[in-house]
Amino acid sequence: MGSRLAELEARKNQARQAGGEVAVARHRAKGLMTARERVEYLLDEGSFQELDMLRRHQGAGTGLGDARPYTDGVITGLGTIDGRRVALYSQDFTVYGGALGEAHGQKIHKVMDLALSLGIPMIGLNDGAGARIQEGVAGLNGYGGIFRRNVLSSGVIPQISVILGPCAGGAVYSPAITDFIVMVKDTSHMFITGPDVVRAVTGQDVTLEELGGALTHASKSGVASFVFADETAALDEVRYLLSFLPSNNLEEAPFVASSDDPERDCLDLRDVLPELANLPYDVKKVITAVVDDGEFLEVQGAYAGQIVCGFGRLDGHSVGIVANQPQVLAGVLDIDSSEKAARFVRTCDAFNIPLVTFVDVPGFLPGLDQEYDGIIRHGAKLLYAFCEATVPRVSVIMRKAYGGAYVVMNSKSIGADLAYAWPSAELAVMGAAGAVEIVHRRELAAAENREETRMRLVREYQEQFSSPFAAAERGYIDDVIDPAETRRVLVRSLALLRSKREDLPKRKHGNIPL
Repeated sequence: MGSRLAELEARKNQARQAGGEVAVARHRAKGLMTARERVEYLLDEGSFQELDMLRRHQGAGTGLGDARPYTDGVITGLGTIDGRRVALYSQDFTVYGGALGEAHGQKIHKVMDLALSLGIPMIGLNDGAGARIQEGVAGLNGYGGIFRRNVLSSGVIPQISVILGPCAGGAVYSPAITDFIVMVKDTSHMFITGPDVVRAVTGQDVTLEELGGALTHASKSGVASFVFADETAALDEVRYLLSFLPSNNLEEAPFVASSDDPERDCLDLRDVLPELANLPYDVKKVITAVVDDGEFLEVQGAYAGQIVCGFGRLDGHSVGIVANQPQVLAGVLDIDSSEKAARFVRTCDAFNIPLVTFVDVPGFLPGLDQEYDGIIRHGAKLLYAFCEATVPRVSVIMRKAYGGAYVVMNSKSIGADLAYAWPSAELAVMGAAGAVEIVHRRELAAAENREETRMRLVREYQEQFSSPFAAAERGYIDDVIDPAETRRVLVRSLALLRSKREDLPKRKHGNIPL
């Protein structure tokens, strides 16, 4: 047995150093951790149970010669994060550049199947050069198996993709299907075709960073959920993100006790709105004032800034927050913001996370570009997402709530369980000034003092039609509240709604306006 144990240890040592010293040194010279170091950093100490450590490609017909390193360029297994079980894979760039071949793909398939059957989150640490050319269609088949498992797991277990190197060609579609994508500045790159191909086909001269870097995907494409300065910060964020999510769609998110008084008044919120209704303010001040300990994890913070989405806690329970941001384009809804919010709403609904909306929306963004690019269809995605959501839903109207955008932003008419308004709220088809110009245009034209008449009519319109008290009289909102009471009201409301159960009509699936 002694010789057998020695052979076992020798083979496992080879697996632990599969890339060889030269490749590892070159990798570390770039300031990067190895695939194994990333796993050890992410997971609780000593919790990793590796699978398929001694797996390697079968060699015949692969064009890879005699080189058959153990692990085949990916580390897979199970472990814990803050004591909760997770499954993960970590691609090893020091072995075949992390490229995916038959054995590599089958290892990932196995751990994804385990994650789904166990009902635990699946984390992918991506650092690979795409399909392994030498293995031909076997690599493409491996990716197809990953994509299918991503889709089967969607909405069942949380899936998080961390991009820690190149991710090109077909490889990008697995992260795109997952729930969250985490990228690292100057290190992560995602693109369908690289700069050389773009230059050859289109004549456009673009750098790697401009084409598919982390900042590009954070601010322009919206592909990245989070971007961080280095690998350790990115992996730390994965741990933090998981603290807001349940392990699967049949569980609740973890409860995190807080010393923040659930009955605390938010006195600053009485003064957060400017005196003039057309002036901006930062809605994040409202959010951080209300949530436990001011902790708010924003998702896609650099993309479509006119809407803010993210996770917080109220009395220890996870909530998803969607809020219009008056600081950016006055908080209007457009194509990008509608898609961003719709994706977030559906993610929260899939994982039993209640939704809170803070509404201050003047409408949808007008313009030829928006209409030609399909604002009707894209705006309907957010409408569909809220209408489909069965989790507890609470809305707080702070200021403007105009037209179809008001309806789309989780109004009571599309299924919000409870809707509240501050005294400053304005619920109407459009702003009072614009409405008066249309409804009373003849009276204004005939008036001796047009401005005085206009101001009088605006006041009358506000009192009769757009006042929150008028909406409360009709039951369109459940109460008008002091802004200082917002935290207390939300905590109590969500506690009352915690037992909510709602079943959608039986169907294969709805047809969201993609």
